[in-house]
Amino acid sequence: MLSVLAERFSPYAFDPEKAVPEGDLEALFEAARWTMSSYNAQPWRYLVGVRGKDDRWEKIHACLVEGNQPWTANAPVLVLGFVRDNFDFNGQPNIAAEHDLGAASAMLTVEATARGLAVHQMIGVDLDKVVAAFDLPEGTRPLTALAIGYHGSADVVPEAYAERDAKPRERLSAADILL
Repeated sequence: MLSVLAERFSPYAFDPEKAVPEGDLEALFEAARWTMSSYNAQPWRYLVGVRGKDDRWEKIHACLVEGNQPWTANAPVLVLGFVRDNFDFNGQPNIAAEHDLGAASAMLTVEATARGLAVHQMIGVDLDKVVAAFDLPEGTRPLTALAIGYHGSADVVPEAYAERDAKPRERLSAADILL
């Protein structure tokens, strides 16, 4: 197994002082771009907000559920993940679209880990707020969010989140996930 897979960590504490270099950010989405997908449809889309660049970061942050807002406040990059529910080539439903978005976000996360960055994926997004806040292309549905940055010190997040970061990482064994 590649060591980068075991090194991956989804922190709650992000370093508020350390910006993500633009070249690294571009590389993450290049990794997502090369992800496999059903019929090569590539049904994922991302909306990226970089703190201080424009108003997208603030608008994305406002769309996160209340429980995600305290710890994402320090993430230098916030991203919304979207799916295109129908295939472009025939207009039929793409029942793999959500799976493919997950795969693209996973590849993005592996690339980030290899570059010393951390990604925390989340489903805690108020989807109605996303639709109201952004002018989305027709057929594009919001689904997830990602916080991207460098793992920070526990003192930058409320204690409950710091405690979660401090817990040992546990995974089921390979035998437990194989049927």
